[in-house]
Amino acid sequence: MKLSNETLKDLPETVLRPEYDRSKLTPGIVHIGLGNFHRAHQSWYLHRLMQQGLAQDWAIIGAGVRPYDETMRRKMAAQDYLTTLIELDPAGSKAEVVGAMIDYVPVEDGNGALIERMAQPDIRIVALTVTEGGYYIDPATKGFDAAHPDIVHDAANPQHPRTAFGAIVAALKLRRDRGIGPLTGQSCDNLLGNGHVLRQTVVSLARLSDPELADWIETHCTFPNAMVDCIVPATGPKELELVKEFGIEDMVPVTHENFRQWVIEDNFCAGRPDWDKAGATFSDNVHAYETMKIRILNGGHQVISAAGDLLSVETISGCMAYPLIAALFEKVEREEIMPHVAPVPEFTPQTYVALIKKRFSNPKIVDTTRRVAFDGSSRHPGFLVPSIRACLDRGMGVEGLALVSAIWARYCLGVREDGSTIEPNDPFWSDVTALAAKAKDTPEAWLSMRHIYGDLGDDPRFADSFTRWLSMIYDTGLEATLSTYLA
Repeated sequence: MKLSNETLKDLPETVLRPEYDRSKLTPGIVHIGLGNFHRAHQSWYLHRLMQQGLAQDWAIIGAGVRPYDETMRRKMAAQDYLTTLIELDPAGSKAEVVGAMIDYVPVEDGNGALIERMAQPDIRIVALTVTEGGYYIDPATKGFDAAHPDIVHDAANPQHPRTAFGAIVAALKLRRDRGIGPLTGQSCDNLLGNGHVLRQTVVSLARLSDPELADWIETHCTFPNAMVDCIVPATGPKELELVKEFGIEDMVPVTHENFRQWVIEDNFCAGRPDWDKAGATFSDNVHAYETMKIRILNGGHQVISAAGDLLSVETISGCMAYPLIAALFEKVEREEIMPHVAPVPEFTPQTYVALIKKRFSNPKIVDTTRRVAFDGSSRHPGFLVPSIRACLDRGMGVEGLALVSAIWARYCLGVREDGSTIEPNDPFWSDVTALAAKAKDTPEAWLSMRHIYGDLGDDPRFADSFTRWLSMIYDTGLEATLSTYLA
C-alpha cells in the first residue's frame, strides 16, 4: 500500500500510525538535513509528543541546500512527508509511521525559499543534521574556517548563500529587520559542544559581512548543546524490501535499533516542545553525556570499523561476532577509554560499555563497517584523539589506541587484506591514501597530519607505539597483530 495521508487508516493493524489530525498541525521547526538519523530520532520524539495531543504547533518543515536534497524532497512530498520507521530487534521487528513533518522547502540556488521560510514568525527553531564535518571548522585550530571557498562565497554574497549557515544568517537578518525576533539554532550532530560549534559558525560567518548582525545574533539567539544517540543504518534495497513486508510502499523508510537517547541543554530563546514528555532529558550537564557517548560509542565504532572492513567483515554486528575484533573493542574500551569517562545519572561507564557492546552486537542492525569508517579525518580527531590525550595526561599507556590509529593508516592505503579495493571513503581520500602509502615505509609520515593528531606525533609514548604497530601490520598482517596486542 502506497504510503500517504489517505492510506494511513488502511495500514495493517500491526503498524503504529499518527493518531493526531495532521491537517491541523502548524509548523514551528525547520530542519536542515533530512537524513535517516533525523527521521528516526528528533522527528520521532516530536511525533510521540503529538500522539499525546501535545506540540501540535511545532511540526517540522524539511530543508536542504545540496542538489541531492531535492531528490529527497520529491520522494517525501509524494507520500505526504510520512516516514516508516522499522525497529530492528532480535526479539522481533515492528513498524511505525511518523507524521511530524508536514512540508519540505524547495531546494534552489541561492536558497531564497529556505531563507524566507526561516524568516517567518511561526518558525522558532532551526535544527540541523549536517554531519560532524559539515560545520566549517578549521582542522588545525578547531576555530571557524573563514578561508573555505563556500564561506568566502557566502561572505561575499550574503543574500544568495550556498551553505545552510549562510541561509540561517540571511534569515536572521530578515527577522531582525522585520522585528520578528530571534530563534534557536539546534545542532543534532555528534560534536562535543555542538551548540557552541553551531554558534561559532553562524556568528563568525555573519561577522564577515555584517558585524552588527553578528552582535545581534550573539546577544539574542540561543544555541543549546545536545547529545543525540540512536544507531540508524543507511537505507538500501534490503530496507526497501523490508518495509514491504509490513504491507507498506515507502520510498524512504528508515531502520533503527530499539534504543534512543536525547539529552538537551534547556536554552531556547523562542520556546520549545516538551520533548522530555516523550523521553528526552533536559540537563545542565550535557557535556558529561556527550563525553560518554562520543568517546565510548562513537570512539568504539572507530575502534572496530576500519579493522572490520580491512578483514572484509561487512557489518558492525559481524565485527562483534569476530573474536579478534570483539576482543579489541573490549580491551581498548575498558583499559584506555572508559577510565577517563565520568558517570551520568543513568549510567556508569562500565554499564554504558556493556550497553554499547550489546547494541553493536544486534544482528538485525545491518550497519556497514564502510559507513561507520567513513570520514575518519573528522571522526578520529573528534572521537579517539581526546582519549589518547587523556591517557597520556594521566601517565597511562596508549597501546590500544595507537594500534587503532595504525589500523586506520593501513585502511587508508585503499586495499583490504584479501587484495580487494576499498573505494574512496573519506572527503580527503586522495590525501590520506597518499600519506598511507608513504607511511608504509615511513610510519611517522602519517602522524604529520597536525590537523588530526596535533603534537601527538612528537610524543614518543604514542608515536613509538604507532610505528611499531603499523610496521607489524604490514609485516605479519592484521590478524596476527591483533593477536599480539591481545596477548
